[in-house]
Amino acid sequence: MAKIIALGAYFYQAVIAFGLLIIVAHWLAPADYASYSLFISICQFAAIAAFEWVRFACTRFYPGPDKQSEAAERHTILVEATACAVLCLIAAGVSPLFGVPPVVALVGGLVSIAQGGSDLHLTMLRFRQDFRAFSLLQGSRATILAAGTLAGALVSPIFLSTVTGLLAGYAVYGLLAVLLSRRLVARPSASLDGARIRKHLVYGSVSAGAATAAMFAPLALKAIFTSALGPTGAAGALLALDLLQRPFVLIVSALQAIQYPEIVAAHDRASDRADLPRRLGHYYALLASFALMMAAGIFAVLLPATWLVISPDLRQAFLATAPFIIVLSLVRTLTQIMLPTPLHLKQRLALILLLAVTDCLLLNLGAAAALLAAGPSGAALAFGSAVGAFLAALFGLRLMSALPFDLSWPPVLLAAAGLAATAFAFTASGDTSYGTIGAGILVGGFLCLLALNQLRLMLLAPRATRA
Repeated sequence: MAKIIALGAYFYQAVIAFGLLIIVAHWLAPADYASYSLFISICQFAAIAAFEWVRFACTRFYPGPDKQSEAAERHTILVEATACAVLCLIAAGVSPLFGVPPVVALVGGLVSIAQGGSDLHLTMLRFRQDFRAFSLLQGSRATILAAGTLAGALVSPIFLSTVTGLLAGYAVYGLLAVLLSRRLVARPSASLDGARIRKHLVYGSVSAGAATAAMFAPLALKAIFTSALGPTGAAGALLALDLLQRPFVLIVSALQAIQYPEIVAAHDRASDRADLPRRLGHYYALLASFALMMAAGIFAVLLPATWLVISPDLRQAFLATAPFIIVLSLVRTLTQIMLPTPLHLKQRLALILLLAVTDCLLLNLGAAAALLAAGPSGAALAFGSAVGAFLAALFGLRLMSALPFDLSWPPVLLAAAGLAATAFAFTASGDTSYGTIGAGILVGGFLCLLALNQLRLMLLAPRATRA
């Protein structure tokens, strides 16, 4: 039950973030929204670049087998996080040399520290299996940050006021986290261990390098859109990137959080090694089917949702790029989460990093090639980036063969058919064809329900066999 509540906190955070983007896109002028979007992406990138290696080390080594090891790991992580915060401040300090306004640089540095530090703290709670505190703080953070951002936009609907409100929200959340977490952990004394820091650095930096490359890919793509189309012209495409990637990451990451530990256990236990191909096949089918169904659902509601919630100034550019952004998001989510699974199991960290860099390069090279071939067109840039992401996924599929697997095809094929039905309905509907949209929703929904039933049968089959 605690894990289900924790997953619910992830979904709650996603809903809040989705609604926040819609409101901010309505309240800010297109140029201010483009600045806000780039600011958020840069802060996320900075937080990952600075803190992610510590978070990866936390997922591998914290809390350890006993209270003494937990205290030692916690003390080491605190020292490492402090060093990461100092690096963020140094980066913010030199940013004005590259034309960034000093106030924006300072706010950006502090937001990056707050995001990286709060993510690390929540990871420690989760791996300590304190899901009650994790769920409460995860949900509180989403609510407080949204409230702070909206308060800043209400004070003055400009970029700087909005991000200052976000920073104020992080300050309030930090105080709440200290108050709620202070009593949760016994604190036996621990000394700093240089060997432990080196262990964290080696393991964490290689894993975090892949995450940083994956994060840099959409940031570079946003820069290409903005430079090619201008801040106002790129706003619709940037909103599509901001909105349409999130559902895929949410659903696939949540499923991975539930199923992946069993895969790791099956791989590491010699007694279960013979059953690993079947487990891997079920795992891949689950992730791929839900990702395809998510894409189908987005295509099904894309037009009516756009009419309802997207600002009229951004609507045309949003719809022109959204289909390709959906495909890009679908492919990249599987490339980042599903395709490297055998590499993680076999601890082939260099290939994990290679796949992430390949995805980043091909994604942006595809957009650059489209810009050269078709000129400054948002749809062409989105199409080129989707082609690049697909080529990177083909490379990732080759790496998946590092471990054999028996894929369960029926749910994947049914989900793919549901996606095809809703995508065709979207393409054929025009602007006002409610009948076509409704037919696409009905047919795609029916096929996705069949896919869900096949997944249910697939997951129940091992239980029936054991019975």
